[in-house]
Amino acid sequence: MFRSTSEGSSGAILEAITDRIQKQGKITFAAFMEMALFHPTGGYYTSPSRVGAEGDYYTSPCAHPVFGALLAIQAEQLWEILRKPNPFFVVEPGAGSGLMARDFLRYSQNLAPSFQQSLRYLALDMASAPVNKASFPNLAQITSKTIPLKDIEGCVLSNELVDCSPVHRFEIRDGRIQEIYVTLQDGQLDEVLGEPSTPLIAERLGSLGVRLTEGYRSEVNLYLASWMKEVSQSLTKGFVITIDYGTEAQDLYSPARSRGTMRSYYKHTEASSPYAHLGEQDMTAHVDFTSLIEEGKKNGLEPLGFVTQREFLMNLGFGSFLKSLKIGRPQLAARDYYAHQMAMMELIKPEGLGSFRVLIQAKGVGQPSLYGLTPGNNKAKELEAKGEELALPPLTPQHTPLMAGRYPHMLWDWGGIGMGETQR
Repeated sequence: MFRSTSEGSSGAILEAITDRIQKQGKITFAAFMEMALFHPTGGYYTSPSRVGAEGDYYTSPCAHPVFGALLAIQAEQLWEILRKPNPFFVVEPGAGSGLMARDFLRYSQNLAPSFQQSLRYLALDMASAPVNKASFPNLAQITSKTIPLKDIEGCVLSNELVDCSPVHRFEIRDGRIQEIYVTLQDGQLDEVLGEPSTPLIAERLGSLGVRLTEGYRSEVNLYLASWMKEVSQSLTKGFVITIDYGTEAQDLYSPARSRGTMRSYYKHTEASSPYAHLGEQDMTAHVDFTSLIEEGKKNGLEPLGFVTQREFLMNLGFGSFLKSLKIGRPQLAARDYYAHQMAMMELIKPEGLGSFRVLIQAKGVGQPSLYGLTPGNNKAKELEAKGEELALPPLTPQHTPLMAGRYPHMLWDWGGIGMGETQR
């Protein structure tokens, strides 16, 4: 069990949580996590600059703009499958600073003009930095935790969103499910076991058919049900692309994960307790994609495919962009070439971002074959044929300088020797 002092915690968050516990005696971990991450005064995700070059961690869009470019290529096909609606909505909940949106829209200028004209990109977040509307007329930023739209045609696109939704934690004691609650002990946040706050916890675990041994601890994300309902209600027909880290239930609840997957991160480092640095540290849990798929089906969202991020990006033509970088190498300074190369490869690392999972669901469109799910598709071949004509999206100051952080010496000006000569 975790027990912690309030070290480094936001005063407003700690006060709000302790006040609620004093009134109720104890609260579920899901309620605690909700407040720590999303409280309007000092919650982790209601504060700006948590992600990217200036933030506490980086995500795929922060690594390299080719991520947003490849998503734009996939979205153009979705628009075509929907018979080219105008407007075509791309809704991104949890958009943060809007970096993925900007990369997506920049690259869309290389695609069909009618697609670009039809695009309406809605970036939703509880806290977001303003974007120059003159540069991105198709982009609207909306401060919202929910999707404030109904009956649109398009795509709901999320990256590392579901993993931060509040989870109920439990432990198997004497063969029964006991929920882990957060309480106060000697003035400090502490944990206590009790009867489950809702029968939905046992129902979810029962539906998954997992066998859990004595002492097993893990999490259940009940938010998935309401999330899939909300997403489905926003679409008359269209697609849902969910990119996140997680796995299927049989792996998620395997003996190897007997302590669960809930983690806290503070200043790029895994924290020892979720109860320290409240409002200043992230909390996440692996996504149960089995439940996400099943809840989607209940709401008319049919799964089209479930692949790794590496497979998804490679199917969309990632290799052609990497080849374009190599073709253009003589025109690049060594430090720029290696900065691009490192950032791009980060997206497909099997032991890193490349292991993230991509789930694509559809509503009202049947079972079309999508580029991102199909190796050797015609779009990938078309991009490969472009060779040096394929435009590589430029890195910007908003992208995380991965090479500078790991190998600062590679940014030195070698004056025509050493690194400069490696280009020849």
